[in-house]
Amino acid sequence: MEGKIKLGISSCLLGNKVRYDGGHKFDPFLVNTLGQFVDFVPVCPEVESGFPVPREAFRLVGDANHPRLVTRQGGVDATPQMERWLEKKLPQLEKENLCGFVFKSQSPSSGMERVKVYSDKGMAEKKGVGIFARALMERLPLLPVEEEGRLQDIDLRENFIVRIFTYRRWQELQTDGATAGSLVEFQRRHKYLLMAHSPEMARRLGKLVARAGVEPLPHLLPEYETLLMTALKQKATVRKNVNVLQHMLGYFKKQLDDFEKKELLAAIDNYHQNLIPLIVPLTLLKHYIDKFQQPYLKDQYYLAPHPLELKLRNHA
Repeated sequence: MEGKIKLGISSCLLGNKVRYDGGHKFDPFLVNTLGQFVDFVPVCPEVESGFPVPREAFRLVGDANHPRLVTRQGGVDATPQMERWLEKKLPQLEKENLCGFVFKSQSPSSGMERVKVYSDKGMAEKKGVGIFARALMERLPLLPVEEEGRLQDIDLRENFIVRIFTYRRWQELQTDGATAGSLVEFQRRHKYLLMAHSPEMARRLGKLVARAGVEPLPHLLPEYETLLMTALKQKATVRKNVNVLQHMLGYFKKQLDDFEKKELLAAIDNYHQNLIPLIVPLTLLKHYIDKFQQPYLKDQYYLAPHPLELKLRNHA
């Protein structure tokens, strides 16, 4: 990839003092670690739609599927003002070619899930979605999205980062002018990454790509994109990773001696038992790919779906 990828983010997570109380929610991982590889596009719905800092806090009220954005003490309905801003902001964000968005959890404007929604009697249930978050996800349903709270889970963190980097590569394919050949090559290089997330979807994508060159590409690309991002939304589990590692090991049946084969099998088994992180068998596998110059495996994105510096495969 050339240049950094664009990632939308709730402005307060960058340390900007835009919250209702004049504070922020600076997130060290997002800013200091992931920030090395992305250009952030900050968004604060409340401030950008015209509300001051500090301000009276908001909450969601009414039907969880169609809530109103109301001030907590005064009961002022800010929904119309927010909706007017959304009409202008969403088309702008669509033109940004974002590769993902990180929302602020529990926010009545930006929370992705489990946001409190209050009934007329003042009872709260965690069934809501922030007004801005809902609108953005409806406008860009395939865009990878997450909340900063959920990104504390290492598996959810890796899943999100795999998706944003893959989405960037997909954007580049289309920007460069997608052809039947480039789509086939994209699928080839992502084959094992897709298998690690969803073997079933990987097979479906393979069958779809087989139609390239026969069916019009403009018909295939939207279907491929939907299947691609749906597949990657499923988490890569230990069991599925072991399946991929064993498939890749099969390329070296005639090249590895008994010691090398036992060493790699032992590393895969130890990973399967959660004794060592995925990076260990992968490092061994990469060594043999380089040693024997295995052409099909050497440029598989499964081996490096995201920057090594993020250390997402270093946990057992």
